[in-house]
Amino acid sequence: MRSVVEHQAVVAALFDTPRPVRVSLPEALGLASLADVEAPLSLPGFDNSAMDGFAVRAADLADATEATPVTLPVAADIPAGRTDDLTLAPGTAHRIMTGAPMPTGADAVVPVELTDAVVGPVAAAATVTFTAPVEAGRHIRRAGSDIERGTRALPAGTVIGAPQIGLLAALGIADITVARPLRVVVLSTGSELVEPGNPLRHGQIYESNGAMLTAAATESGALGRHVHFVPDDTGDFLSRLGEVADSADLIITSGGVSAGAFEVVKDALSATGSVDFVKVAMQPGMPQGCGHFAGPRGSRVPIITLPGNPVSALVSFEVFIRPALRAAMALPAHRERVSARLGADIRSPRGKRQFLRGVLGEAQPGSGIVVNPIGPPASHHLRYLAEADALIDVPADADGVAAGSQVDVLVLR
Repeated sequence: MRSVVEHQAVVAALFDTPRPVRVSLPEALGLASLADVEAPLSLPGFDNSAMDGFAVRAADLADATEATPVTLPVAADIPAGRTDDLTLAPGTAHRIMTGAPMPTGADAVVPVELTDAVVGPVAAAATVTFTAPVEAGRHIRRAGSDIERGTRALPAGTVIGAPQIGLLAALGIADITVARPLRVVVLSTGSELVEPGNPLRHGQIYESNGAMLTAAATESGALGRHVHFVPDDTGDFLSRLGEVADSADLIITSGGVSAGAFEVVKDALSATGSVDFVKVAMQPGMPQGCGHFAGPRGSRVPIITLPGNPVSALVSFEVFIRPALRAAMALPAHRERVSARLGADIRSPRGKRQFLRGVLGEAQPGSGIVVNPIGPPASHHLRYLAEADALIDVPADADGVAAGSQVDVLVLR
């Protein structure tokens, strides 16, 4: 059997390097920048007030005290957005709002609360009185104190979130080069499958893998699309693949890859010679397949075929697809891994690397993080997968791990 590490390498080799695309700022959310972004201007772009108050020359207030206050005439009002150049004459003050440009000659701002002026949007007083001196530079945001023109605003590889969009917008940048999100088409197979919302007949089950894997692809940063499942018919299956191949960067199937009869995915794609079906030494998720599918208009699309049991399908996605998919979009590829103390004994099939569902507990002083196994290992127990927030990674050479042992844990949330 192929090892987990070997199959991870085979899956990763299916993907190209990240492809650049220029998008608007709203479209960039969640994507990764592919080039350094330089600041086209400084922030702030001009000296401005950090407070609502009065722009002054500090020297004019040097002798101000409670006993000997200094009263200055208010020569101008400067709201935010005023664009003309003003000069503060010695012995005067300008009422100024937060973010408004400092007048030439002013070297400090005194908050309105420290004067006798009335707080609020009222007409400027004829005079304003100060009862304490102020340091030069006080309450002034200097031009370029946030970022200077020509310096790096964002490095390549930055995942664009709300703060990054805020910075880019403040710099006047309307679009950015990012790694293009990949289009992932998920296709489930099985004559026993019924779409949720419809009645079941005896022997039928609701289709869940397609919705689950589409959500997993979308959570990974890709553009996931669920194509309605097809029955166990190789002709129908290949026809449906042909319909989606030219609009996909990756096709994921679930089901039909084991060793039994009616394995439609394996039967259909084995004949093409471009998809390898293997056994991977892991539990759950031993039957795997991957390769390329030739579309009707010349496309050659990576295709990954996952087992049909829901736990096997999602664990396989986590172990094989998610890291490679995110790397192909220049996103951080790997989930967090932690060492945790096992809360209960577990058994594992020797020779297979087991990924066992677990729940992380709060870290305890002196003992660190605890992880508790949850549910039986069988791959149809979807309920326990929904409750798990971790996968306990048990080495292939172990047939059991005792409670209290340190184990490697893949954090899912």
